[in-house]
Amino acid sequence: MFEAGDIREWRDRDVVDPGGSKIGKLESVYVDTRTDQPFFATLTTGMPTRRKLVFVPLTGATVGPEYVRVAYAKNEVRAAPWIETDGELPAADEAMVFEHYKLDYETGAGGERRLARR
Repeated sequence: MFEAGDIREWRDRDVVDPGGSKIGKLESVYVDTRTDQPFFATLTTGMPTRRKLVFVPLTGATVGPEYVRVAYAKNEVRAAPWIETDGELPAADEAMVFEHYKLDYETGAGGERRLARR
């Protein structure tokens, strides 16, 4: 297994919860602008005609031969804040993503965004 730092190479792979249940497909990685390290991922979920991107933290995530395993249960991830498949996370909504997972949120010293899509 590899640590989440290698996760950029795993786009379009299955994302599973700790029990191995498939949640969705890895779409993109959001880095913490303070450290430039992977912090959240977006996963493609939903029915083919109703796709959306949900956010999940990468803390504790690992990758296997054909999957990315996150540290959060499928139901918790599926209930997370989401954006349209061609959408962007508005700066005003960043705090909601952190709050959903009970993670501390603070902007940069100059009020800049905490997350950047890679």
